[in-house]
Order: sequence, then structure tokens, then C-alpha cells
Amino acid sequence: MSTSEAPVLLACAHGTRSPAGRAAVSRLVDAVAAELPGTEVVPTWVDVQTPDLAARTEEYAGRPAVVVPLLLSAGYHVYVDVAEAVAADERHRVSAALGPDRALARLLARRVHEACAAAGAPLGSADAVVLATAGSSDRRAVADCAAVAELLGEELGRPVAVSYLAAARPRVAEAVASARAGLADGGRVVVANYLLAPGYFLDLSRAAGADVDTEPLAVPEGEVPPELVDVVVSRYRSVA
Repeated sequence: MSTSEAPVLLACAHGTRSPAGRAAVSRLVDAVAAELPGTEVVPTWVDVQTPDLAARTEEYAGRPAVVVPLLLSAGYHVYVDVAEAVAADERHRVSAALGPDRALARLLARRVHEACAAAGAPLGSADAVVLATAGSSDRRAVADCAAVAELLGEELGRPVAVSYLAAARPRVAEAVASARAGLADGGRVVVANYLLAPGYFLDLSRAAGADVDTEPLAVPEGEVPPELVDVVVSRYRSVA
């Protein structure tokens, strides 16, 4: 398809003040654009950074566009901020959030194995895994995160406890402490960070007392995870 035929992809992230987080998201958007030749892929945000989604939808008024929320669960930002931004133009549509998705669970599992190896030993049978998520007051987003914990548990072949960095409980530090209380000798608490990119929440998670913690899904250097790119492209194509 040519650019004029394909709906614009508005890649809508949360926004962050972290330079590393901004770089990671920018690289993800560039990788998505490379997978969709002939499609205009435009970054936008719901908070912190500009231009925000309302400005972008006004900029592309009258043109077909698909908003892909670069958000790992569907909470307030998806159901309110994004919905309001596209409401005025019937040619603007919204895909599902990125998660839950089996591909993201596979990426999380890869991050767990990478982090454990970097810490000196592969993931062991005595290790406990905690999923750290941003958290939300919206029960639908909380359910999305719990579903990802189940998927990650299937990928790793062990139970995974879900935890939250804000708005819901247990908080990550609470889940880490609970996991540590039940550890067998030689076991470690491993936190799998279900976060899109570096930023405030990653810093908060890394202060929760785990023995091992993973990189977020997207990082500012190295490979842009193909699993993540594929999910974004799939979300776009599902409604384009």
C-alpha cells in the first residue's frame, strides 16, 4: 500500500522524562516503521511529552488513522484519554493495548533468563519470580497484568506472582518480601519488569529488594525486540 492508502499509525506511548526511556520508545517506533513500508508511523503520547494524542488527532483530522496504544494493559489512558482523543473523527480508530499477549510473555521470559545469566547463574528451581507491573486503579488493567503473570508462568514452568508499583496491591516490595520468606536454600527472588521502557517505574522496581531484576521490554541500545515490534504491527493491522 502507498502512504496515501494506508491509515497513519499513531504510536501512542505514555511519555517519560527519562532520556533512556525516550530513546527506547523512539527506537521501537522506528523499528515498527521499518516493518510497515508505505505506512506513516508517527509517535505521540498521553502524558509528559508532546505532541499529545489530542494534538496528533487534530493534525491528522480527516485522514484514516489507527492509534496503537504502546501501553501494556488497558486502563484509564486507553478507556478515557485515547477514546476521547479519537471520538471526534470517525476515520480514527483504536487498537487494543499491547498486552496481555503471549509474545510479550515470551519476551519477558527471555529477559528473565538474560538477567539470571548476567547475575551469575541460570534461573534455578529454587528461584522465585515476581512480575512487576506499573499498576492501575482500573480493575480491567489489573486483570490484564494478572493474565500476563499466568502466561509468564507457563513460559517459565513455575508460578509467577503479580505485583504493582502503584494503585494496586501487592506492591512490588511486598511481593518480593513475601517471595523471600518462602525461598528454599540458595534461591533468589527475580523480578521480571513488565514495563515498556526505562523510567520512574523501573527505578522504583529496582529499589524493591530483589536479588535479580530484568531490563524492561524496550531498551535504549542493542536489539529492538522483534516480539515487541510484531505485537505493535499486529495491533495496527487488526484494525487498519
